[in-house]
Amino acid sequence: MLKALKKYEFEPDYATSPGATLLEVMESLEMTQKELAVRTGLTEQTLTRIFKGNQPISYETANRLELVTQVPAGMWNNLEAQYREQLAKLEERQRLDAEKTWLKTIPTKELMERGYLEANQDEVSLLRNVLSFFGVSSVHAWHAIWETPEVAARRSKCFDSQPGAAASWIRQGELQAHQIDCAPFHKSRFQQTLQEIRVLTCEGPGVFVPRMKELCAASGVAVALVREMKKVPWNGATKWLTPNKAMILLNLRGKGEDKFWFSFFHEACHVVKDKKKDLLINDGSDGDPREKQADAFAAETLIPSRFNNKISIFQTAHEVIDLADELGIAPGIVAGRYQFLTGNWHVFRNLIRKLEWRE
Repeated sequence: MLKALKKYEFEPDYATSPGATLLEVMESLEMTQKELAVRTGLTEQTLTRIFKGNQPISYETANRLELVTQVPAGMWNNLEAQYREQLAKLEERQRLDAEKTWLKTIPTKELMERGYLEANQDEVSLLRNVLSFFGVSSVHAWHAIWETPEVAARRSKCFDSQPGAAASWIRQGELQAHQIDCAPFHKSRFQQTLQEIRVLTCEGPGVFVPRMKELCAASGVAVALVREMKKVPWNGATKWLTPNKAMILLNLRGKGEDKFWFSFFHEACHVVKDKKKDLLINDGSDGDPREKQADAFAAETLIPSRFNNKISIFQTAHEVIDLADELGIAPGIVAGRYQFLTGNWHVFRNLIRKLEWRE
């Protein structure tokens, strides 16, 4: 049995004015332009402009045409609206055709694979789809959004070299975060929530992910989890979507639970301590004092620094597990701290749970 795999919509590259229909109606009524002018009270010059599509059919004109031709005014109004809409689409298509080279900066293939863009489109249609994904009407508007001082305030090297890929990853987080209902942001409540979330490090993703999202949403923070993208070497980002709603955006780069939780608390620090207007990106660099502050906050929240000397001389997995039990966190986080302090990245590696994406 044959079946259609895809529904294609016909998009004409021309626009037919309602004046063409009016000429056909006149012909069927055997009516001249002069007679129509007399019957409708319109000048012949006005009718000529309507025939050519240079003058729109107003509601008043549509009512007059209904009385003379017996064709409902609603039909004339609909024909006029469709004509103007098609003209606008043709003008937009011409404008987008001149901007389509910008598509080379956007990871369209990855976005198609993730279901954000439709496949098998011509370049102009694809460009329109991409602009819709970003919620802008033009490439100029895209630059205005993603090159504002708020974004440039925390400029990552990746943003300079791969702005399209970088913005695409953040935009996916925004779209996900917008779907999360949050209470108005409450700073002290969120700070208390962080202690509850710290305990969740002992749980598996099936437990900690929904609970973490729920707790953060109750404090005005939407947690978005978005797969890593090629050429975007970031662990996380923080952005205020509104004055009362923050987004913490995370991925599984590195895959270890220790890195994931460090990234979460790193971003949480930005929510608590940094300005709401900034987009802050965790790309592993340490040149920004805000990033150093966030690193210190994450490290101290997970494992107070007074335990570092003790951890650095651990010899057995039992020591790691015992301290993890004492601190109320996952053993993998203690193992990760040991690796960081000693540089022995292979030691206690089996204690660090790997996190993976599931469809």
